Amino acid sequence: MQANDAKRHHLTVEQAHALSINALRGIGYDADQAETLARHMLDAALCGYEYSGLPKILNLAEYHDKRQPTGPTHTVHETPLSVMLDACRNNGMLAIQEATERVIVKSKEQGFAVAGVYNSWMSGRSAYYVEQIARAGMIGIHTISSRPQVAPPGAARAAIGTNPIAFGFPTQSDPLIIDIGTSSVMFTDLALKARRGELLAEGVAIDALGNPTRDPVAASHGAALPFGGYKGFALALAMNALGVFAGSGYGTEDAGYLILAMRPDLMMPLERYQADLSANLARIKSTDRQPGVQEIRIPSERAFAQRKINLKNGIELDKNIYVALQKLGDKTNNRSQTSR
Repeated sequence: MQANDAKRHHLTVEQAHALSINALRGIGYDADQAETLARHMLDAALCGYEYSGLPKILNLAEYHDKRQPTGPTHTVHETPLSVMLDACRNNGMLAIQEATERVIVKSKEQGFAVAGVYNSWMSGRSAYYVEQIARAGMIGIHTISSRPQVAPPGAARAAIGTNPIAFGFPTQSDPLIIDIGTSSVMFTDLALKARRGELLAEGVAIDALGNPTRDPVAASHGAALPFGGYKGFALALAMNALGVFAGSGYGTEDAGYLILAMRPDLMMPLERYQADLSANLARIKSTDRQPGVQEIRIPSERAFAQRKINLKNGIELDKNIYVALQKLGDKTNNRSQTSR
């Protein structure tokens, strides 16, 4: 099946995975790292979040040389309930994946666990991590305090990060996943719009002089704005405070990543929690609808439905991005031929 739009390229899941692996190896990641990164970004694409999907590999390529790791991610402090990781400038999708796996193990043993990660960058889609926790039968929370890219209300330049927060809750079927940024536009989305030559919505960004702009390139040199004015700014400050708890003050990247997992049976049996939450969501979905509204949609329902469709039908990608990823993959092939 080919994409209808001449500017789009259709890929099966297997083709998208191979393209991702080759491109990531071309950037310089080893086989295990490339697999971890590819799984993360391919899942974003399958769930319909193209800006967090394969185009993010190009962002990785741009940042990779500027952020060379100073060593492997390692533990700097650990208790039965907690772990603090220094990522040593390794990519966040690698470091936060390790933190997620460790809090799952700890929370299964202790009922609750928390991990902090610092000295990392570009952690990817927060929903990816909390879904893993929820599918393991636990409640997950992930917060990020990232480098300054967002201007506080009334400010002319960036002072806080896009600072997202995500939750994962186990139910009797697919988990309930909530993943929101505290900025009006996420910088990964901004980068994709810049590659496509698209404009931003009104009122979401300012340029380097503090003037409103719809130009994503100008915004990348300026700042995004908080969503919801002071309410979004207040939430971003809360993420900032949790980022300090996660170690943002220790690292060179000015970012802190916190991830928590809790077993529902700290309060009640897991099955009771899943049943009660599922009934609660069903009640909300059955709310009387306004004229023309087909359904009350719960967060994460669309992403899970899209994932099922795309696992069967494959994904589409801008042809220019596809070509750029192929060129990165060519570096992998050239290395293989040179080493023979």
